[in-house]
Amino acid sequence: MALTKPTPKKPKKSKIRRVSDWLHLWLGIASGLVVFHLGITGCIFAFQHEITAFIHQKEFFVTVPAQPQTLPLSTLKANAEKALGKGKKITFISTYKAPDRAWEFGVYKAGNPEAFWYFDSVDYYDVVYVNPYTGKVTLVVDHKYEFFAIIKMLHWSFLINHPIGQQIIGWATIIFVFLLISGMVMWWPKNLKKSNFDKSFKIKWSAKFKRINYDLHNVLGFYVMIICLILALTGLVWAFKWFQTTVYVVASRSVTPPAFVEVKSDSTKTISAIPFDVAYEQAKQKFTDADRIGMSPAAGGTATIYATGYRGEETYWNHDVIQFDQYSGKLLNRKNQSEKNAGEALIGMNYDIHVGAILGLPGKILAFFGSLIAASLPITGFIIWWGKKKKKKNPAVSNH
Repeated sequence: MALTKPTPKKPKKSKIRRVSDWLHLWLGIASGLVVFHLGITGCIFAFQHEITAFIHQKEFFVTVPAQPQTLPLSTLKANAEKALGKGKKITFISTYKAPDRAWEFGVYKAGNPEAFWYFDSVDYYDVVYVNPYTGKVTLVVDHKYEFFAIIKMLHWSFLINHPIGQQIIGWATIIFVFLLISGMVMWWPKNLKKSNFDKSFKIKWSAKFKRINYDLHNVLGFYVMIICLILALTGLVWAFKWFQTTVYVVASRSVTPPAFVEVKSDSTKTISAIPFDVAYEQAKQKFTDADRIGMSPAAGGTATIYATGYRGEETYWNHDVIQFDQYSGKLLNRKNQSEKNAGEALIGMNYDIHVGAILGLPGKILAFFGSLIAASLPITGFIIWWGKKKKKKNPAVSNH
């Protein structure tokens, strides 16, 4: 009988490594469905701006007249409210520096704050698109049921209005962060010889399914690790107040919250002109470098008119805010982006970082593929575990 060369024993893993591997497996199984959900909804949402602009190109973009002169903002606002009907009053407006853009007039009213589901927590949320030169309404969108709005809320909390929704998302995200780090520990090659390099950094497409799946899990996981960590950590800023506070304190190196300046409108000082239009004209003069201006009418009483100048047609982080007296249009207060401390600035960037918009189209592409691969990791990881489980149940019979 021929003697076979004994198979060398694999070096025994340390106790810490065995615990890490065990946690990676079972925490991955426990959080897999949530991580898959977040990844899929994230990559669907990544190009929502481009997709909606393509679908509604005729409604979002207008023909610029030979002598472009926009109608007063109050007139456009009135036209939008007429299109909405039912006594709905516009609560936020977006105007654009780009001359060919329709302006957006939105109205939002919360529903039952105790409702369990998202749809019951919103009474209505509509956006009207208006040609700023003619005043013609080009489109009315019910954002409560708009596709990407629903995808966003699915991603945010499974469409659950109760805090439990974000708690599930948040804790699954914390587990995902651990899985990324422990996965890196498991993947890290002991040395960087060419054979180990190829195994760790390349997918062997010519191999059998089991090996390809293994490479898809490990190699792709390595390449998107930084992107996935950024997506996860920015998500945690919304999921947990304590995490947002920690980010603020670390970035600002202060436990003192941002200063709040309260200003009020004075009803005794009125003007003959429409104060809302006066405020907007001043905002245009002050925000000469803004790509769009957001206007929020005063909510009655001593409330003020808010004007926000955004640098960037899609991002939100880089903006200045001005408050105007709702009765006189007088400028009352201004806070610039440059005045914010590092904590305020970083928290303000959170959304744009999370969706990749802060880097423009390249950032969205990174967010898309990062989310897509993140969604694939629970699937490829489960297949690896299932294959090992079957192998243990049916051990190969050795020949003697």
